[in-house]
Order: sequence, then structure tokens, then C-alpha cells
Amino acid sequence: MNSAVIVAAGTGKRMKSNINKQYIKLRDKEVVAHTIEAFDKNDNIDEIVVVIREDEEEFFVEHILNKYNFDKSIKIAYGGNERQDSVYNGLKKVSKECNIVLIHDGARPFVSKAIINNSIEEAIENKAVVVGVPVKDTIKVLDDNNIITNTPNRKYVWAVQTPQSFDYELLIKSYENAFKNHFYGTDDAMLVENMGYNVKMIMGSYENIKMTTREDLNFGEQILKNRE
Repeated sequence: MNSAVIVAAGTGKRMKSNINKQYIKLRDKEVVAHTIEAFDKNDNIDEIVVVIREDEEEFFVEHILNKYNFDKSIKIAYGGNERQDSVYNGLKKVSKECNIVLIHDGARPFVSKAIINNSIEEAIENKAVVVGVPVKDTIKVLDDNNIITNTPNRKYVWAVQTPQSFDYELLIKSYENAFKNHFYGTDDAMLVENMGYNVKMIMGSYENIKMTTREDLNFGEQILKNRE
């Protein structure tokens, strides 16, 4: 059984919008609706849990769930103080029969069927997989005074995307270990890495962008136009 946890509990301050960035529209459809649709239409996904802000539940149900009538039953979990808390709340809603769980950003609406399917296949074999793309720019590592301390070989530097896909029991174990040791990571893979497990990187897509700024919305409109 494969489950998707879609995290849509952020505020989107960098978007400079008076509404949650997940509900900004791309081609007359909310960003999070595009995202849910990608998983809803995938035959390899058995259940979907969407993590939202508790105070936005009424809006989410009325303007997303009731409006688009997704084929799969959508479970709702509430966001926490940090992304890590939000994901864990979502994981607790996942069916106990789950084998592979995919964690995905609600504001990343252009994930493809191929990426989802490849993530599941690789997670079955490797237990911990993230998607990403090689960086195009040279990366510099700075110290606290903005002095360059290192220039890593671009060959080994990738920009991480979602979904991040795991054996369900491994991810739950990694989350429980992190909370026990007061460890907070910036993504799910860090918690698994912190347990000493190897995480495999697979190719994502440069179209699999996260809606973070107004410029991203413009790019998103172009992606939709190109897909037509």
C-alpha cells in the first residue's frame, strides 16, 4: 500500500499574499488542487493525507475537496509548529497497512506521474529515496562573516525536491528518534540520515518547482502553457 502525505500547512510569507500560497490560483485552479490531482490520478497511490492549518479546514473542504470531487478519499491532518511536526501529524493519519509513504509539498504542483512512480519503485528497493536535480550554478559555502570557505564540486551538489519516499516503518522510527533527541531537520531525509541510513537521490525535474515567490507563479503559468 502506497500513501501520500501532502503538506499544505505553511503560510507563504515570501509570496507576499494575504492568503495561504497553497490557495493561490494557477489557471483558475488552486495550487494545492493541482498537487492533489497529481496523486489522485495516479493508480499507484492508494490513499492521500493532506496536512492543513486547522483554521483553514472549512475553507479547504468547501473550496478544494467539495469543489473538485477527487476520486480518492482525502484524509485531513492539522499542521504543527514546524514542518516536521506537520509531517508527523500526517504520518499518524496514514493507514497501518502502508508500506511506502511519499511526503510531498502542497506548493509543488507539477510533480509528474513518472516521478511518483519512480519514487515508489526506488523506495521499495532502497527504503529511502528523494528526488532532486543537479544544480546549474556554482555553489559557495560561507562562514558567519560571508567569507567563502568552500566551493563544492558541482557534480555532487543537487537541489532537493519532493516527493521524498520511504518505507513507512523506517520513517516513523526516524521521526520518533528525532523527537526523542530533540533533533529538527529541514526535510524528512535528514531524519533518516540522522538514524544512520543511506538515502538515495533520483532525478526529479526542473519543472517540479515549489511555489514560493511571485516569480514562481509566472513560471508555473508557463509550465501549464507548455504542457498544453
